[in-house]
Amino acid sequence: MLKRLLALLRSKIFIVAVLILIQLAAFAAIIVTLSEYFVWIYFLLIALSVVISIYVINRDDNPTYKMTWVLLIMALPILGGLVYLLFGGQKVPKELRLRDRAANDEYKGVINQDEAIIDRLEKRHPAAHKQANYLWKNAGFPVYEHTETTFFPVGEDKFAAMVKELKQAKKFIFIEYFIIEPGIMWDTILDILIEKVNEGLDVRVLYDDAGCFTKLPSNYYQVLQEYGIKAKVFNPIKPRLAMQMNNRDHRKILVIDGKVGMTGGINLADEYINKVDKFGHWKDCGVMLKGEAVWNLTMMFLQFWNYDETIKDDVIQFKCDSKEFENIENDGLVQPFCDSPTDKENVGEYTHINMINGANRYVYATTPYLVLDNEMKTSLMLAAKNGVDVRILVPHIPDKWYVFAVTRANYHALLEAGVKIYEYTPGFVHSKTFVVDDEMAIVGTVNMDYRSYYLHYECGVWFYKSKVVMDVKKDYLESLEKSHEVTLEECNNVKLPVRIMRSILNLFSPMM
Repeated sequence: MLKRLLALLRSKIFIVAVLILIQLAAFAAIIVTLSEYFVWIYFLLIALSVVISIYVINRDDNPTYKMTWVLLIMALPILGGLVYLLFGGQKVPKELRLRDRAANDEYKGVINQDEAIIDRLEKRHPAAHKQANYLWKNAGFPVYEHTETTFFPVGEDKFAAMVKELKQAKKFIFIEYFIIEPGIMWDTILDILIEKVNEGLDVRVLYDDAGCFTKLPSNYYQVLQEYGIKAKVFNPIKPRLAMQMNNRDHRKILVIDGKVGMTGGINLADEYINKVDKFGHWKDCGVMLKGEAVWNLTMMFLQFWNYDETIKDDVIQFKCDSKEFENIENDGLVQPFCDSPTDKENVGEYTHINMINGANRYVYATTPYLVLDNEMKTSLMLAAKNGVDVRILVPHIPDKWYVFAVTRANYHALLEAGVKIYEYTPGFVHSKTFVVDDEMAIVGTVNMDYRSYYLHYECGVWFYKSKVVMDVKKDYLESLEKSHEVTLEECNNVKLPVRIMRSILNLFSPMM
């Protein structure tokens, strides 16, 4: 215990947290002291909080997010308005928004939609057409044919496929993950990457600093560079009061030669392949694409990589000739997409809502965190009231107790509306999937929570009439057999102090 405590006190995350808290304390102390010495400052700050509260209420923003801020501002009338000016308002810094917009504009001409596919889909299935058209028009990523698909129901299966495909790489390897941690999984992959660099391949690794904060040393990208791997860390954590620290790269992308692509919930750490037992059996999933649709994943990676490059890549050199994929038998339609917090389009959430609204028979969803805003909760409840079989699979053993408390706080209203909720009793569910009516599915990185919907960079793949659709459904039903169905009676029997605690935490769910 003492060793763990000493290790925590010496860790980067502890030092950064302490420095940020010191800044917050100093800021608060200065403001309070000034308001005591100068009465006019006190009343000015009160007035500012009132004005900011009115402004927040009238913003075109998520209602729950607005309510949380108004409560905080009114609870701290002297500091509340200033805190909002620092951390609220536009949740993404202007610099980041402009950078994203420039990158998107730069690549508009090299990614195009085959309109014949959209037209055929419109005649065949209006609801599916709406989803594909939404993702093309608003996220900028086309839908494809000529793509072979494979679903991995557990991390072990994806890991085996990664090793096989990485060994066969001939030109380049792009890796972008939220979490990378040394162990059996990453060390095996790293050995292959070093081997491929020595063969002359272009190997690049991009990882998120928050996801790897306690997993990797701060200079790990330099370690990779010494091996000959091009490496970057996304949005480095720094001890400063900046909302940009909240915008993380939660995507998981692997691209090999522009021909093979992978994504899903599985990070590059041993718990994801059940070599380490953290919260019981770790249930996760992923998908592999081979064919035309890989181009979307390639573009996602290159957009991120070239953000801060003086000399940017000629992205066309990483695009395969479409003739190479002509012999791939159509496996339905495949549409990889991504979501950014720097625009007003909540692509991750809206694709989920489109799936729910387009369902006629059933909606099966899997998420590790069920932290819902009003729009998502209303969509789920209305679908259930309309007679759609709505089921949600969540963990039984949580990784974050406070988020799990908010997850359970949402049960009662959903169950009353007819939504069925299951907890995966063997352990922790980290999958992020939707499957609808044996026709459509999404597999990706988007959780059903505020962070994924509003703050993080995310990605996923939408499938229509692909074999992945039925594979996701099969895996889902098998998972339910190992799960506990939550009843309304159980929710009614929750003790009052627990209900109060969950309700309080739920108020601050937009900030979790």
